[in-house]
Amino acid sequence: MAKGIRRSRTFRILRINYKKDKSVFVTYFILRLLVIAVMINQFINKSYDSVFMCLLTLILFLLPSFIEKRLRIDLPSVLEIIILLFIFSAQILGEISEYYIIYPYWDTMLHTVNGFLCAAIGIAMIDILNQSERFKFNMSPAFVAMVAFCFSMTIGVIWEFFEFGMDTFFRFDMQKDAVLKSISSIALRPDGKNIPVVLDIREVIVNGERWNLGGYLDIGLIDTMMDLLVNFVGALVFSIIGYFYIKNRGKGRFAKVFMPTRKRDFSSKNPPEKTLKTAGERGNRQA
Repeated sequence: MAKGIRRSRTFRILRINYKKDKSVFVTYFILRLLVIAVMINQFINKSYDSVFMCLLTLILFLLPSFIEKRLRIDLPSVLEIIILLFIFSAQILGEISEYYIIYPYWDTMLHTVNGFLCAAIGIAMIDILNQSERFKFNMSPAFVAMVAFCFSMTIGVIWEFFEFGMDTFFRFDMQKDAVLKSISSIALRPDGKNIPVVLDIREVIVNGERWNLGGYLDIGLIDTMMDLLVNFVGALVFSIIGYFYIKNRGKGRFAKVFMPTRKRDFSSKNPPEKTLKTAGERGNRQA
């Protein structure tokens, strides 16, 4: 009896979610099935690290729903779908299917998207605080765009700290190496002057064994700098888009589909239609 009630309740919740947003529900359902299929396959192959990665992915899939319910924030459908696809692309395709190795620019693409989305979230955070009764902001569109850009870059830097920590303490290789055919260093200068010596690398010998790498093995520096660079590009692009969105009083459709908004009930003192448009109006009056 109890099982029948729980099953009925589960189907009822599924129907509600399906009616609420069909595109998000279908995307979530398909991706979840794919992750479960991959997890079963990895378990059969006794690849338990990949099984853990699949479990982590399933937990991360719950993040958008958790944000909406616990923090009372409404995520646009486009943003929610991109978040789900981003998680799947990074964890399942990138790590387990080794897309990071097969496609050299896979990691670059994801970091660019991350910079773009984090800038959108940064602008949305200001909007959400602006709608709060406890906080009163009067920010110009340029300042809002700058805060969003800085927020996105901060997230990118923190992620690189995480990768460095995992590589250092757990011997991962999240900061992918690169082969360099030449290096420049003042440490190679015998007279100790602050003038770099450029050295072409023809062969590498490690512990007496010759490695045919075709150059010097860089330990993650190029990967980290490239990740931060493309994060910078993504953050800059949406910060500019967000600036004009606020400047034009929230009329831009493209920016709107990427920015979460706070859920409102009609008992609130402020009207439910109050959005980033208010911040834009304030910014224009201030300017």
